[in-house]
Amino acid sequence: MMSDERPVRSPCVDICALDERDVCLGCQRTAQEIGRWGRMDNAERRAVLARCVQRARESGQLN
Repeated sequence: MMSDERPVRSPCVDICALDERDVCLGCQRTAQEIGRWGRMDNAERRAVLARCVQRARESGQLN
């Protein structure tokens, strides 16, 4: 069954620099998550985005 749902957009903000944990300083995705993004379904992408928010909170970028 095909879904009419649009693909979840990448959180990339064109600040592409990895920290010592291999997490992008711009979007908070890991290098592995960035590499796999194009092959992920929307459920996987939403899970990654939730982890990105958590990483941003832990790093002090979000309250």
